[in-house]
Amino acid sequence: MTPEAIDRAATIIAENRLNRTRLDTLDAEIRPSDLHDAYAVQERLNEILSERRFGPLAGYKIGCTTPVMQEYMNIHEPALGEVFAGTVQHGDGVYSHADFVEPGVEAEIAVVLAKDIPASGAPYDRDSVRDAVGAAMISIELVDARYRNFRELDTPTMAADNFFNAAAVLGPPMEDWHDLDLANVEATALLNGKPLGTGKGNLIMGHPLEALVWLANRLAERGRQLKAGEFVTLGSVIPTHWVSQGDRIEHEIPGLGAVSISFT
Repeated sequence: MTPEAIDRAATIIAENRLNRTRLDTLDAEIRPSDLHDAYAVQERLNEILSERRFGPLAGYKIGCTTPVMQEYMNIHEPALGEVFAGTVQHGDGVYSHADFVEPGVEAEIAVVLAKDIPASGAPYDRDSVRDAVGAAMISIELVDARYRNFRELDTPTMAADNFFNAAAVLGPPMEDWHDLDLANVEATALLNGKPLGTGKGNLIMGHPLEALVWLANRLAERGRQLKAGEFVTLGSVIPTHWVSQGDRIEHEIPGLGAVSISFT
């Protein structure tokens, strides 16, 4: 894509998010055709959104890292997005349903980094990213389907739009996470006090840290790196649940604690 096409696509997606409108699709001449172009649009989009409303970027989300989400979205590879500091809440998150187009929630495991994971160290594996993890956390990602029909939307456009990220609620950072078997922890989600879904950590690419490996290597391909202090949500262990005003979702993982999100 030309720089002009990248800027035009990013501007349209930004206006769509800022105005809480539904977009049909991008015109063919400015639509990213692959993930390389998609991430170029995403990078420009995030510059615009940082300047206009959401402030600095604080971390990353990785979408479609689990079989349940790949089947749900009919996508068979992960995709990355970035999360703005101005959208992050902690513990018991409360958001206005009217601030989103079609909000949904996902029950996740996250990590926060204590050290950089530089591009120069790629390719990474699970052992080589482990020491950079300062803490593990339970989390809920808030996504927003800002399109007329997201099920017909092409993957590069979804990736360009931060793979639908809208916000994140982070639980308490557990610095002694090394004592946990992250692959076998079991998440439980409740909707208004009733069971919504369960899932084990190994649904995330066999082990949650494999998602972090994937992200570090994909960023390195673009000459970028993960930095100390950033967080990464690693993928949802239950399918996306589209919420209504008044809903409350609670998410608990033994050893990682609990987190919730409510919609006023």
